[in-house]
Amino acid sequence: MFATLSDRLAATFKNLRGKGRLSEADVAATVKAIRVALLEADVALPVVRQFTDAVRERALGAEVSAALNPAKQVVKIVNEELVSILGGQTRRLTFAKNPPTVIMLAGLQGAGKTTLAGKLGHWLRSEGHTPLLVAADLQRPNAVTQLQVVGQRAGVPVFAPEPGNQGADLEHGSVGDPVAVARAGLAEARARQHDVVIVDTAGRLGIDAELMRQAGDIRDAVQPDEVLFVVDAMIGQDAAQTALAFLDGVDFTGVVLTKLDGDARGGAALSVATVTARPIMFASTGEKVGDFEVFHPDRMASRILDMGDVMTLIEQAEKAFDADQAEAMARKFVDEEEFTFDDLLAQLAAVKQMGSLKKMLGMMPGMAQMREQLEGIDEREFDRLEAMVHSMTPQERQHPKIINGSRRARIARGSGRAVSDVNDLLQRLTEAQKMMKQMRRGMGGLPGMGAIPGMGGPGRKAKGKAPARKKGKSGNPAKRAEQERLAGRAAEQARSSAIGAAFKAGPSTPDDVPAVLDQLPPGFEKFLRR
Repeated sequence: MFATLSDRLAATFKNLRGKGRLSEADVAATVKAIRVALLEADVALPVVRQFTDAVRERALGAEVSAALNPAKQVVKIVNEELVSILGGQTRRLTFAKNPPTVIMLAGLQGAGKTTLAGKLGHWLRSEGHTPLLVAADLQRPNAVTQLQVVGQRAGVPVFAPEPGNQGADLEHGSVGDPVAVARAGLAEARARQHDVVIVDTAGRLGIDAELMRQAGDIRDAVQPDEVLFVVDAMIGQDAAQTALAFLDGVDFTGVVLTKLDGDARGGAALSVATVTARPIMFASTGEKVGDFEVFHPDRMASRILDMGDVMTLIEQAEKAFDADQAEAMARKFVDEEEFTFDDLLAQLAAVKQMGSLKKMLGMMPGMAQMREQLEGIDEREFDRLEAMVHSMTPQERQHPKIINGSRRARIARGSGRAVSDVNDLLQRLTEAQKMMKQMRRGMGGLPGMGAIPGMGGPGRKAKGKAPARKKGKSGNPAKRAEQERLAGRAAEQARSSAIGAAFKAGPSTPDDVPAVLDQLPPGFEKFLRR
């Protein structure tokens, strides 16, 4: 969504590189370019003025004039001001002391409230809660049926005592009493011990008195702990005006942005929090039920400035990769066992659980410059690789060296691929195994890290002497724990390199690290730490 804004800001900052000192003319030109970029992104004019005034004041102040690198300092200022207009700090849901917690959704028709209700329920379920969806949108045709379908996909029960508008009653308005449905849904949640109730309310194509009256009546009936205003992130400055109208009529407590994966300019996201003084709490980033995330202003600002979002990537990886699986991989690494097709299959499954490969790579710093290459990635390669591996026997997966010509032909026929594709897969596995051996010996992959204690190393061999035996595991519990910790870190790096080799991506070299860090303003090294 923020591609155009990111490109404009990147071009603006590029003009500042190499300057040891910024003049007032340089600052004025930079602020003007930022103003144009924000206006082109359809950000509300009052927000643009507030943002550019703050950047100009700080850029002309002592913090830039005394900086050793003024260009990086300006980037830091812009980043901090972006975080500020996006809400400042991450806002979490407020849960009731005495369950159930009631969450009411409000917004215009077409903003995606019903789909978002399912996504929010799915997310709450993954967090250990037992949500209940209440179908109180009786105005829009088939809204109740849609919520039931979404709830089934999300694995969340739906309370729908009224069928709602089935299309034939469109001219006569709503069918049933949404206030009574909301009140009955709350009673149902208490009876069945659901700790969260999500009330899906009706919307309109525009703001009208009837819509606000009905939303206000539902709020008075269920006394929600959170009222979330759902806004389409693709409507630009109109989002701010709509949000103000709902703020006066319903007084919501937080904002949810939908369709953040679209190709709009992103003005809504940069405007609504500042205009309404209400935080953005969640964002919908795709069509799948799992494409839903907590909104972090600092991480979103980092994405806009092409600094990546490594923290979100790490969180997704921690959810996808099983702890037992990681521990088994670490033990295998310590015992110097070969990386097999079973290991590759397990890692591919975990990567697929993390979501779209394009989105994951897009969270890495500097990836805006490779947007065309990212769009060219064929994510079906996962399925092709899995098909070839599944066509192998268990023995072939564990011992790839036994795969001769006839076996390769059989694997190719079973997976619907060519023999050359099977040969290519075997070659990739061989390269991945070599990378793991290098990691085990402390060569490459981990800059500045020598041989891992207790795991051998690239020491010189004396002539005429037998090679040194592999050092065993220490009997000291503390020392052994340290060995396993270091081995786990190396195994995780080797695993990433192996997956990269399987997709011909290749591991990042140590020389790439300073280039990435050089683009970050001071204080952003924390995004690259685990």
